[in-house]
Amino acid sequence: MIIAVDGMGGDHAPKEIVKGCIQAINELDVEIALIGKKDLLEKELSKQKFNRSRLHIMNATEIILNEDKPVQAIRKKKDSSMVVGLNLLKEKKVDAFISAGNTGALLAGSLFILGRIKGIDRPAISAVFPTSKGMSLLVDAGANAECKPRNLLEFGLMGSVYSEKVLEKKNPSVGLVNIGAEQGKGTPLIKESFELFSKTDLNFYGNAEAREIPRGIVDVIVCDGFVGNVILKLTEGVAMTIMSMLKKQFTKNIINKLGAMLLMPSLKEFKKNLDYTEYGGAPLLGVKGAVIKAHGSSNAKAIKNAIKQAKVFAEKEVVQVINNEISRIGDEENA
Repeated sequence: MIIAVDGMGGDHAPKEIVKGCIQAINELDVEIALIGKKDLLEKELSKQKFNRSRLHIMNATEIILNEDKPVQAIRKKKDSSMVVGLNLLKEKKVDAFISAGNTGALLAGSLFILGRIKGIDRPAISAVFPTSKGMSLLVDAGANAECKPRNLLEFGLMGSVYSEKVLEKKNPSVGLVNIGAEQGKGTPLIKESFELFSKTDLNFYGNAEAREIPRGIVDVIVCDGFVGNVILKLTEGVAMTIMSMLKKQFTKNIINKLGAMLLMPSLKEFKKNLDYTEYGGAPLLGVKGAVIKAHGSSNAKAIKNAIKQAKVFAEKEVVQVINNEISRIGDEENA
């Protein structure tokens, strides 16, 4: 199993990317194809101890920056670490590709270089969403701001496959984000999508109100990318605010500090459940290859977990399963 990693993508590249790759080699049964400017990568690698036979450097002279326009960057920077990585995946020289770089460029590059799975109108970014019952999967997390009912159905199907194969959810439940649980509520998009879902053999829960999502009401949370991105960022903001408020209270006086010491193990476990680095990255579903978008601020731990996630993504042949499942419900581009 060879996982390609964009060594130049992300806020902390290449240092944290390299460290994450080394951790993965030391803990997982994988080989790494690390892509980027060879001199910079070698400089970071010289500081580490690892099995060199399981890490291969692929030189790439260009870097796609966050401020680059996605489509132009993919077309013009042919020797960028991102484009080189996606081409390796297309040529089946690697089993999966991970990048913490420009999200728009990764999406555009995946579409142009890998192409869509037949029957998928729009690929989607999915994100693991922590709930009181464990992990749910949010699809779409930001790739498609405007959608048709058919798109949401595809998101639900792809999310269901990924949840079952990678997150090991048995017969995962799928729900549509809505302002109410009743079938008749919501926009025309949601109402029409509800009808489409009801005609499939997916484990369709129905509508899911936003306040119920953190309780783990469904395993797969389906919405357009605009709503999904708002949900993610609002949740992240609320979590950070709560942690900041708790810290302020726990350091207010000596009594509170003593109480905090007693609660420290539980607080650490609580924080761990909300920590994105524990979950790796966001799989890009709907393209012909296992692609993981790691968080832009990923540290070594996040990269290691993204590699672990990518390994399972490829091993479980998620792309092929999605291909098989989408063919069963038909290719209805105008639905």
